[in-house]
Amino acid sequence: MKRTSYIESPENWVKEFVFYVPVKVRFSETDMFGHMNNTAPFIYFEEARIEFMKSLGIFDIAKSEWQSIPVVADLQCDFHQQIYFDDQLTLYVKVNYIGTTSYDLHYLALNQSNEVCLTGRGRVVQINKDTGKPVEIPQEIKGLLVPK
Repeated sequence: MKRTSYIESPENWVKEFVFYVPVKVRFSETDMFGHMNNTAPFIYFEEARIEFMKSLGIFDIAKSEWQSIPVVADLQCDFHQQIYFDDQLTLYVKVNYIGTTSYDLHYLALNQSNEVCLTGRGRVVQINKDTGKPVEIPQEIKGLLVPK
């Protein structure tokens, strides 16, 4: 795996992932050579992020509170291996950092040969749904984000 600014120790970093979703590269996500389009990983990250948050129960709390909502503030993707039509990916997601109003999620995609093909990170900010301004992450949600 190539060096990235957000990964200090690749061996330890990879071991911390638990949650994952399977992803199959669809034909519509490729170019005429069958190579995955460089926008597709962001769709995969979204799928993994949503399933991860659902598994924690974050959306259940957000719906009941509904004063604030989580929004993605930035996303970064690093490409490590070529990815092609019909590849089977295992896309992992984990919480890497929790602040007062935001948290960082990290992503790892392995191909069917168990090779690292994508890594990424993204900041999720809790905002007031009416003003759009950052607000403190509710304690209930913070508690769910802490790795067990």
